[in-house]
This record gives sequence, structure tokens and C-alpha cells, in this order.
Amino acid sequence: MNHDMGIYERLAGALDRLPNGFPRTLSNVEIPLLKKIFSLEEAALACQMGRTFEPAETIAERAKHLPEETRARLMKMAERGLVWVDQDLPRPGFRLAPFIIGIIEDQVLQTRDPELARLADRYMAEGGARGIMSPDPALHRVIPARGSVKSEWVLPYDDVRAILLTSKTFRARDCFCRTQQDLVGGRRCSYPIRNCLIFSSESSAHSSEHEISQKEALALLDEAEHIGLVHTVSNVAGGIGYVCNCCGCCCEILRAINDWGVENSVAAANYFAVIDPDRCVGCGTCIDRCQVHAISKQEGVALVDLKRCIGCGLCVTGCPNGVARLERKQEKELLQPPTDYITWEEERLRNRGLTE
Repeated sequence: MNHDMGIYERLAGALDRLPNGFPRTLSNVEIPLLKKIFSLEEAALACQMGRTFEPAETIAERAKHLPEETRARLMKMAERGLVWVDQDLPRPGFRLAPFIIGIIEDQVLQTRDPELARLADRYMAEGGARGIMSPDPALHRVIPARGSVKSEWVLPYDDVRAILLTSKTFRARDCFCRTQQDLVGGRRCSYPIRNCLIFSSESSAHSSEHEISQKEALALLDEAEHIGLVHTVSNVAGGIGYVCNCCGCCCEILRAINDWGVENSVAAANYFAVIDPDRCVGCGTCIDRCQVHAISKQEGVALVDLKRCIGCGLCVTGCPNGVARLERKQEKELLQPPTDYITWEEERLRNRGLTE
């Protein structure tokens, strides 16, 4: 193994030690994928980092580099989403960003590079998706569509609309998954691209071309539900800062269910769909709207496969005859998401059998 290849092998290992994971594949497609993203110097520096925020001086000492050069390189890497930076520490701290959700989304959206998109798509299909999305807790969880659940059942961490009403800044970003499928020439839908929603409770000091108003943000959510997209968010109870509006043909988390057989790739909502067989007329609207193929027609009426149902509520909001509903799961089946991202990472590391 030559020196350059060894550095990328070490980087793959560093990424896999993060809670999100970065499993190796039999084809080793992840190595050309990393070489496409990281320069050799960036890869060598990233190898020295983990999930803990550290000052540039600490990382420089470990990498045997000059602090000033290391800080400058880390800031450039942060701009590209390769590392995360915490400016609230006494000295800015840096940590390695996870491959998903983190590095690859930023790279594809910034570069719009078909070769990069193809390598990433191939990596996921050849085992990356299964390795990253099988462990608990899941990366994302499902938020039921508005109006699909009885108001007294809606848990605080499921009410994204309430969070939006207390937020101050909003941005609409292109969907990474549909962008990637456009680049590889494999998109199978015509859903809109610009409908990933990012929001914050803090005022923005700088305007952005992606910035939208609160009214536009709420309208974006409404449109996503109307056309039949699944709301998913980071799998935490607090600190939610974005909503993805997912289709089962492009979204990698839902594709993991549909294409790669990872049944638990997303944390299902605490509800399940029921369709009244005595009132169903078999129109098929719910079948068309279900993004994970959990509904089929049996003897002329719609039937829900509860093993596949993720509780998104799109069958409820789309049923023209009002015969679909969401029921709350039994208390023993209810899942409480991790409190915050740090807790999520710690649980994920334990479940993957990793210790620090």
C-alpha cells in the first residue's frame, strides 16, 4: 500500500469511528470517493480528528504541523463542510464531520459534480447505506403530517410547526438526494428540488440567498404534505434545526427501506395507519401517496402493512373519502428520541460497540 492510499484508508477508519459510521465495502469504492472530496493534505489532517471539538493548536500538535497553518486549513475545510467548528468556545474548536449526515450532502450540493454523485450513490448501494442506517438510534425520525394525528396525541417533539412559529430565521435548500439523482441520471420523480427547510431560533447576522420568511417556510411544509412527501428530522427531541421532505425514490433514508432492505433506516413515528375496510372504495390514492409501499389493495380495498408503515400520515391527509386515520401505538411501543445530539451520539456509539 502506498503512502497516499494509506492516508485515505486511515481517514475511512476515522470516519467509521464517528457515531454515524462509514463502513468499508468489498469494492473499496469509498477510497476513490474520499479522494474525490479530500485533498491529501486535508485527509492527513482529518485523520487526526474525532467527534470532540478541539482547538487548532491541539490538532496541530498531534499532526506535527504549525498551529497557524493548521488553523487556516481547518477554517477552509469548515467552509466546505468537511469539519465542524464551534465558535462559542474560548478558542474556536474543530471536529471531524460525519460522512452522513454532513460531508457528502455539502459536497454534492456545492460541486454538482456527476462523478462525485455517482461514487456516493454506488457507495450507498454497495453496503454504505446498510452499515450507516442499520444501527440504533436511526439518523432521522418521521414527523406525521399536520392534521393526521389527534391534537391531544401530538408530542412536543413532533410539532415542527410550533417550532417554526418560535424560530426567527429560515432557509430553503436544495434537496441533496434529488440533486444527486439528477446528477447520476437516475431520478424517478418530478418532486421539487428546493424544499429542504433549515431554521433557527437565533437572528441571522448575514442575509443569505436561501433565506425565506416564516410564512414561506410554513407554506413549504404545507406544499410538501399536499404533494405527498414525508417529513423527517434529526432523531432528537431538542435542537431540531431542519426538516427534510422525502420521497421514497430519491431520499437515501427511505431508499434504504425500498431498495436496500434496511427496515429500520428511519425511526417511525409513534403512530400507525388504519384504513376502514367497510368504507374504503379502493380508489388507490393512499397507495400512490405511500412513499414506502406499505399499502396495497386486497379484495378491492386498501390494506396497511404495519411492518412497513412509518406513521407519516400521508394516507390520512390524502384520502378523498376520509377513511384513513393514524392510531397511537401502545405505551410499551412508544419511542422517545434521544434528548439531544450529544446523547444521540453516545447511544449510537454504545449500540455500535465503540468506546472512546
